[in-house]
Amino acid sequence: MRAQPTEEFSVVICVYTEERWEDILAAVSSVHAQSRPAAETLLVVDHNPALRERLEKEFKDADDTRPVRVLANAGPRGLSAGRNTGIAAARGSLVAFLDDDAVAERDWLHHFAAGYADPRVMAVGGRTMPAWASGGRPDWFPEEFDWVVGCTYKGIPPGKVRVRNVLGGNASFRRSAFDAAGGFATGIGRDGDKRPLGCEETELCIRLGRALPDAVLLIDDRAVIHHKVPAVRERFGYFRTRAYAEGLSKALVARSVGAGKGLESERRYTTRVLPGGVGRGLRDAVLGRRGGAGRAGAIVTGVAAAAGGYVLGSVRARRGGGSFTPPPIAPLTHGAGGESEGREGAHA
Repeated sequence: MRAQPTEEFSVVICVYTEERWEDILAAVSSVHAQSRPAAETLLVVDHNPALRERLEKEFKDADDTRPVRVLANAGPRGLSAGRNTGIAAARGSLVAFLDDDAVAERDWLHHFAAGYADPRVMAVGGRTMPAWASGGRPDWFPEEFDWVVGCTYKGIPPGKVRVRNVLGGNASFRRSAFDAAGGFATGIGRDGDKRPLGCEETELCIRLGRALPDAVLLIDDRAVIHHKVPAVRERFGYFRTRAYAEGLSKALVARSVGAGKGLESERRYTTRVLPGGVGRGLRDAVLGRRGGAGRAGAIVTGVAAAAGGYVLGSVRARRGGGSFTPPPIAPLTHGAGGESEGREGAHA
């Protein structure tokens, strides 16, 4: 039987490869350093027994005041099912998500918690800053497309603002939100090193708004994490591929929730934010500033790639392809042993 949740945070970190071992440890350490302590950290391993065993050994003697539980992804391979496994196992009434290659600033959970003073608030997201492998942003890379590397992009209003959806790598939800709307949809979003799809958090948040019409979703840009951007993601080829994959994902979301709601924020982004970015890039090029023409060209290319992906995704959707399922969240079994029984439940 599921333990009665407390008004505390369970932090879920989904992991899939030993290549990110040091990043995983850094992510966990940043959770342990929070000014508002988390009740627990859940490491959900995506179908990688060797990594799971290594993590179990690493954290088997974890301090009881900073518990770490290691779980196997209970669903199909991919980030959505991993998050759902973490949600089901969470003991806190607030569930926060942190990417496995990111570190949270000290007051991350503190700022999340402040948002939940209003009982209508069902989700609070934060600001994700890129940590470029090369030491700095490539000259050609436009801030308007920082979502390509999983970061907060130019065009999201600053401060503490109401939004349609939070961004999954730096977000938190009331546990009750998943009881009302179900979990993250499988068949959409990341799956290890396959094509870099996304939008699973967008689809969930729109579904949540329909299930709970009075729900409020916020982004508080004081809740900051720093997300690593490896060298391969600083390349133009990845930029183009990720933009194309985003178009495919948006087509799935539009199929699920309708183009009106599914593309509501994107219309403002493409008609206001991106033209401004192109204009600034061209102005910088005329003034002889580095990267101006490249940024303008990247924005145009990114829009074209995303549009192409959306068209193809829409065609596939009409033909019945690319389906996905928003599952209910079934709690894992917790016993006195906690960690071991949680792992058994994750395999079920």
